[in-house]
Amino acid sequence: MDKVKVAALLIILYVAAGHRAEAQEGWFKRFVQKTVSDTTAPGESSFRIYPTLGYSPETSFEFGLSSLLIFQAKKDTLNRLSEVQAFTFVTLEAQYGIWLDNAIYGDKDNWFFLGRTRFQRFPLLYYGIGPETVGKDPALIDANYILFKQRVLRKIKPNFFAGPEIDYQQLYNTDFEQPDNHTYDKPLGSDGTRNIGLGGALVYDNRHNVLNVRKGFFGEISFLKYSPALGSNFNFQGVNLDVRSSHPVSARNVLAWQVLGNFYSGNVPFNQLALMGGEMIMRGYYYGRYRDKNMIAGQVEHRWLPFGFSKRFGAVAFAGTAVVAPKLNAFTFKHVRASGGVGLRYLLFPKKDIFLRLDVGFTKDGPGFYLFTGEAF
Repeated sequence: MDKVKVAALLIILYVAAGHRAEAQEGWFKRFVQKTVSDTTAPGESSFRIYPTLGYSPETSFEFGLSSLLIFQAKKDTLNRLSEVQAFTFVTLEAQYGIWLDNAIYGDKDNWFFLGRTRFQRFPLLYYGIGPETVGKDPALIDANYILFKQRVLRKIKPNFFAGPEIDYQQLYNTDFEQPDNHTYDKPLGSDGTRNIGLGGALVYDNRHNVLNVRKGFFGEISFLKYSPALGSNFNFQGVNLDVRSSHPVSARNVLAWQVLGNFYSGNVPFNQLALMGGEMIMRGYYYGRYRDKNMIAGQVEHRWLPFGFSKRFGAVAFAGTAVVAPKLNAFTFKHVRASGGVGLRYLLFPKKDIFLRLDVGFTKDGPGFYLFTGEAF
């Protein structure tokens, strides 16, 4: 099960109770008021930081800090909203990590930097490879993990970008712990692996606010080649497809959908296979619950942002399906998995229309909980 994250419960409860109520002045109240209030002028950058608390069986209690920086190039409100998100955590099991995600637009969209960075010492649950893996007693792979993936894209036409992409992933200091009831065959890369991929990406993007798209379209196709000539341990390649569209139903309501495809060939290590689940798509499934060389996934979501009777609270309902397969001609309907769920939203930046999201996804394996800034897609 994904770890339960309750981010800044103190903030949510404070707002729900009415932050205008009379209370004793102090650092706690000032911190909460600064976090829930958006006093920045249009075009000015905004920064928020808030605590998180989580729990999962493999980590025990997790304590962390999330932060979000949003800005517009040259403080020009005609430029798109750029965002840099960071999350750092430590657990009672001496596990830790730092996550960083960025979507940065230059002045007049001349450049677009899209990527993510990860460093963590964190256990990975391994259920095997393929569409019919057993859903209980996974192996536990404890390891250090580094990820650096970045696209450097140049505008070639309005809303159309192209450029190189690099992907560096390393798994080291690994410890493969077998469950008590049965033994897994150790997958490729489970003793540690380092792979560097180079390629390129084509992106069409007419969204103005990537954290809460009210109306817009995003489409990306990319190719990455991993080779020993580049310093990789394994030789493989992959094509990735990501298409997203958002449509306003009314002034407050949005209907959004996404189609995602990952297609790999060659000697692919287990941690770089197409992975189903996580906080973005197929919410409710553990990230990597199903994995294989190929995956097709889709989801649809209805957003009330915010409710008609509230200025800052809203909600969503979502559903998704996905399937993994070892080859392109091996996809079958009997292996299609489904997920669905609901979420609560809190308007963290009113002037920039950005929400804090708390989602719960339901699957046949049970629920999964997620708390992040901005919508899932």
